[in-house]
Amino acid sequence: MRKAFFIILPILWCFFSCAPKDRTEDTIAKIPIDLKISRFDQEFAQAIPQDIPNLKKKYPFLFPQQFADSIWIAKLQDTLQHELRDEVQVSFSRMPQEELEIASLFQHIKYYFPSFKEPQAITLISDVDYQNRIIWADSLLLIGLDNYLGADHKFYAGLSKYIRADLDRQYLVGDIAQAFAKSVVPPPSDRTFLANCIYYGKELYLKELLIPNKTDAQKIGYTDDQLGWAEANEAQIWRYFVERELLYSTDTKLSARFLDPAPFSKFQLAFDNESPGRIGRYMGWQIVRAFMAQNNTLSLTQMLSLPATEIFEKANYKPKK
Repeated sequence: MRKAFFIILPILWCFFSCAPKDRTEDTIAKIPIDLKISRFDQEFAQAIPQDIPNLKKKYPFLFPQQFADSIWIAKLQDTLQHELRDEVQVSFSRMPQEELEIASLFQHIKYYFPSFKEPQAITLISDVDYQNRIIWADSLLLIGLDNYLGADHKFYAGLSKYIRADLDRQYLVGDIAQAFAKSVVPPPSDRTFLANCIYYGKELYLKELLIPNKTDAQKIGYTDDQLGWAEANEAQIWRYFVERELLYSTDTKLSARFLDPAPFSKFQLAFDNESPGRIGRYMGWQIVRAFMAQNNTLSLTQMLSLPATEIFEKANYKPKK
């Protein structure tokens, strides 16, 4: 009997702890959404000069008025553009997995933000404008597919390794979730390092809810090894921040060292090259997670509006050792 008890106990624990989450996901999966993905990249690739007026009428927001039609006709005939289009077509001739993931993302957004109205999603070629690979502007969602061809793609050869690592289709839906998060997470209420860490922590916590089927590494844009390093060194990172009195510092250099995209975080110690960039975002995520674990009756939108100091004080954050 004792042996059976120890087998059943984990099953019961999983039932009671997992059931609410499963019920939430079942509810979300039934939410109707209106997803339309327009393949402007393919339409433009197949166009001839005579098609430009119709494309401008259909997609006026993609054709700034200050540019004459001759600019777009030249682009149709440009050999580099042809190569870009061909490579995108090879990888994204169809997008069944991405369509499913975007649909699920929209369902999750609508669950947590009932007034959400699905934007018109449009795929395009952005000339590898990786800093603006996703643009979410009110009713428009622009997706630059040429930024998701894989880290080793020849188009990215001149980019730094840490930038290339993000240019993979596994991060596409996460980038869309992050673009949405930026529209609903209020900016930091002050200029302290802690406030900025928690701002990004809110974004990541929101992504955690919106794309639950992605791994934590994919949500933050780390490799599995980078996430493992952050988890293994969480206590040491926290001690470093506390002992050097960085939390309430307003030194703008801290963003470049610990928050901005970078090949590694800059502790100015021997192990820097082993660390992933943006480690401050990871730490902010853990603080927000701790806060929500302590205050699980609080709604998501209530948490997003709270100042960083209140979240930190009530989180009782204790890093993993």
